[in-house]
Amino acid sequence: MAVFATADAPLRARAVCEARDVGIAPDNIDNVRLKLRRRVERGILVATEQGWFTQPRP
Repeated sequence: MAVFATADAPLRARAVCEARDVGIAPDNIDNVRLKLRRRVERGILVATEQGWFTQPRP
């Protein structure tokens, strides 16, 4: 979540992997994308467009 706190624009799963120093392999990107989608379902994050994630703004 710290990645989104410092971001001023929505991020893709690949950018989150890069920011967290996770390898840029297709499996890693898919796993991060799945975790981001779960956080959208829980209301922690917002999907602005398909594949773009950000924190909800008050």
